[in-house]
Amino acid sequence: MLKPMLATLVDSAFDDEKWVFETKWDGFRIIARIVDDDVTLFSRGGKNVTKIYMPVAAALKKLKHTAVLDGELVAFDKNGLSRFQLLQNVRSEKIKLCYCVFDLIFLDGKDLRERPLIERKSLLKRVLPKDQFLKYSKHVSKRGKWFFEKAKRAGLEGIMAKLTLSIYHSGRRTREWLKIKTTLRQEVVIVGFTKPSGSRRYFGSLVLAVRDKKGWSYVGRAGTGFDSAALRMIYEKMKPLIRSDKPFDQEIPEENATTWIEPQLVGEVKFTEWTRDGQMRHPAFVGLRDDKRAVSVTREKTLPAKR
Repeated sequence: MLKPMLATLVDSAFDDEKWVFETKWDGFRIIARIVDDDVTLFSRGGKNVTKIYMPVAAALKKLKHTAVLDGELVAFDKNGLSRFQLLQNVRSEKIKLCYCVFDLIFLDGKDLRERPLIERKSLLKRVLPKDQFLKYSKHVSKRGKWFFEKAKRAGLEGIMAKLTLSIYHSGRRTREWLKIKTTLRQEVVIVGFTKPSGSRRYFGSLVLAVRDKKGWSYVGRAGTGFDSAALRMIYEKMKPLIRSDKPFDQEIPEENATTWIEPQLVGEVKFTEWTRDGQMRHPAFVGLRDDKRAVSVTREKTLPAKR
């Protein structure tokens, strides 16, 4: 499976005529391979997820070409905004799934990765079928600051900045693609949970960690962001993973009230800032992710937009 190109997180939006700016969709990265009437959908980690997203696969069968596409699988809310949380109930008929496609990597046997981005997107726009489960990811040129403020007002996760002439670097993180977030987000690994209190059931908060050079490092606890269905679903996934000891040496609050689990479940949280001791302030749980291995989850560093 072809590995997707990755973007570098930067601290601010900018204006530049050599760049285009797209919406940063709030969902799962998907590589789609279309060969004749056969469509296969792959997650970022290479997992075949076609059966989970059959409506999208069926829509892509309308594409009258052999192709490999890159995009984001999202679910839209009633206001038309992509919301990662909605993907937790992907099998519900009420969820409005959509594959937002932003790149065309192969077309009719031709490898397009050495072609400039703007050329690849032009081809993509021409060949992508019209369907309710498919969406061409539009862009604006030059006006990154304006586009970022628009995304912020709309409550979007952020924007992408892409060098117009960039080639496609499979499996590499480069500065030719940049991501600028309107709120801080971080992938985390669940390593434990605390007892519930009051009327809450299943658990109180999730104990979170990321990988560093020494192993697992504690980054905080998330006790908000759950509805009753999420509490139960996450608890059922944690029960088989319970272990007797913690996976790191750090001392943390309420250890005696913590149940430890094997560090296998990957989630995503939003938060206000990093503290000096490397913990997230006011983390709120967004949802589970099954598109990334736990051992690859590290703290995402923000770099200056301009070198």
